[in-house]
This record gives sequence, structure tokens and C-alpha cells, in this order.
Amino acid sequence: MSVIPCEQNKDLREKIKEYAETLKTEAHTLGSHGLTEAEFYNSGLFRGAIERIRGQFSATMREKREFVKHILNYMQDRGYIADWESAGEANRHDYSVSLNSGKTAIIELKGCLDGNNTNIFERPPHANEFVVWSVCTNTGADPRHNAWSGIHTRLGAEIIFREQRVDGVIIWDMVCGTIGRPCPKIVDGNRQPTNVGPFTLPPPCIYLLPPTIPSPRNNPHPPAQSINDVEILTAFHSCFGGKNEELFTVTFDVSYRGTDTVRTTTIEQNGVLMKQSEPTAIRRA
Repeated sequence: MSVIPCEQNKDLREKIKEYAETLKTEAHTLGSHGLTEAEFYNSGLFRGAIERIRGQFSATMREKREFVKHILNYMQDRGYIADWESAGEANRHDYSVSLNSGKTAIIELKGCLDGNNTNIFERPPHANEFVVWSVCTNTGADPRHNAWSGIHTRLGAEIIFREQRVDGVIIWDMVCGTIGRPCPKIVDGNRQPTNVGPFTLPPPCIYLLPPTIPSPRNNPHPPAQSINDVEILTAFHSCFGGKNEELFTVTFDVSYRGTDTVRTTTIEQNGVLMKQSEPTAIRRA
């Protein structure tokens, strides 16, 4: 049982670790720095270069935004959505999508979901629907850890504490279905991936959340929405060949335990329990 069908590629993870060790011990032989081995490692040059590369990978959103642009253009061209636009830096969200019904869906773009950035979002007043889209391009990351950490530890706490309704979560990016992150949906051979520009993609992983904010006194355990309740998720699901039995539902059971507000997070797929937390206190600084 798992909260997401894919898993970390252990062979690739080992190769990454081996290569990292080789890089640490052989870095002084690369480039034209003109330093001896001792001078090289004492200079801080290697650490500085690593931090610079790390920062460049973390900071840039260009590759991720190019991916999203291809996806939304593909959906618009085929009539699954009416229009879309980037929300711009002045807004606390990333994309606004005009749905065929006339509703507006807002998309908040995130990385691997296990970082503090996942906690930073704001549902705008004009949003009829609001979803979080995880684009995690780190092939060394553990998708199962990230999905659970993002939904239970981070999003769930924010939804309840700040009363910020999230209608759903999409976990899907250009690494899905590659050797770095094999996808059982297509590896099993029961369907073909979708070609979108330079990308060859399996169906997205979709998580449906409750339509109301859980509250210990008045609304302790609202049910999850169905796929037909969230038009933007229906569009993703239909456009890219998703099957209903692959959809995940997320619920939060909220109560008081002493002075703490606690929530139990449950993720199911096709009526089968995938994972459930213990009652967990919401801790906020």
C-alpha cells in the first residue's frame, strides 16, 4: 500500500551516492584552478562551487514553467480548458485557468512538497477551485515520503489552522515515467503515455480533498470530493488518460486533545486504505 504508485529508484539512488563520493575525492583533478590537492580542498573552492550549483537548481523555475506551459497549452488546444494565464509575480499563486463552465481555477506550483515552501500559499477570493501542483524534478528524492509529508504534515496543517481550502493536489512532472522515476501506470503496459511537446508523460497522480474546512466542533470529518466536483482536476484526469480507480481521496479527522488540535489524515485509493496517520497535533510557531 502506498500514497503514490511510483517509488524511489534505488539503483539510481546508489549511483548518485557513488558518483557524489567520486566527485568529492576527484574534484581537485577537474578544471584549471592551478591549485594543489591540499590547496584546492582548503580553499573552499569545491564547497563554493557545489553551493552555487545547488542554488541554481533550487532557484530556477524556468524548466518547470516551460513544462506547465506545454501542459496547459495542450489542454486548451484539445478543449479541456478554455484559457489560462500566468498570474505573475505580484500574486501569491502561479496560474489562473478559465474553465469551460466559466469558473476560474487557480494553480499553485510547488516543488517536491517536503519543504517549508509548501506551507506558503493563499487561496485568492475569486478562485472557484484551488489546487496545488507538485513539480519535483529531483530524481534522487523519495516520491512516497514527499507526497505524505506534503499532504499530511504541511498542507493538512495549513488547511485546518489557516482555514485555506485546497480542492486537490496534482503530483506530476517531466521526470514521471522516465528511468529516474518509472511509472507503474505505463510500465505495466496497460496504456500508452501522452506526448506533449518534448515530454512523454503518464497520467498525473491526483488527490481529492474535502470541499469544506475541517473544524473540531462543527465539521470534524468532511468527506473528500469526487473527481466530478473539481472541474480542473477532471480536465487533467480526462485529458491524460487517467482511470478512476487510480484517484486518491484525502480526508482529515479533526478533534481536540487537551489544549491541542489534532488531525488524523487518511489517504485512500478506490476505497482501499493506503495510509493513515496517528492523531497529530498542529504545531505552529
